[in-house]
Amino acid sequence: MVIKWSPQQISAMMSASGITSVSHETIYGYLQQERSDGGILFKNLRHKARKYRRRYGSKDKRGEIRNRVSIDERPEIVAKRSRIGDFEIDTVIGKNHKQAVVMIVDRYSKLTLIKKVSHKRADLVSSAVIELLFPLAHWVHTITADNGKEFAAHESIAKAINADIYFAHPYASWERGTNENNLRS
Repeated sequence: MVIKWSPQQISAMMSASGITSVSHETIYGYLQQERSDGGILFKNLRHKARKYRRRYGSKDKRGEIRNRVSIDERPEIVAKRSRIGDFEIDTVIGKNHKQAVVMIVDRYSKLTLIKKVSHKRADLVSSAVIELLFPLAHWVHTITADNGKEFAAHESIAKAINADIYFAHPYASWERGTNENNLRS
């Protein structure tokens, strides 16, 4: 009789028996290597057809924002709120995620620019931002955004407006407080 234990069961049994413990990840790795070398041990796995996928420690790479510049590199003058042209940007999602609004606020003058977009996609958001800020391009110095994937096309915005774009730290909405609190005032 052949016992078909899972790598998790083998690892747990080794630990319980006092044998040198091997993680189930190591066992899966060995089986994958053995399979690529022409072996047949992988056929004893319960799920022969699917390759094992780690369920933790991986990062979602879809729609990753490339070439982000951290808010830590933003000039000090922006924090002082002493000049016109330092903008904060965000999107507000509509009911049932059907539509979105792009909202841009100047940190000094509180000038607010709003444009409705049909979806919260990077291409639509970037074209809305360019349309809103292009007439003011000679005033725009910096734009600060959150880490939403809708700002993945930030490089095209920066090129069209000739401004520097910075990204706040994740889950730090206070770093863009003018924009976050603008609807309340």
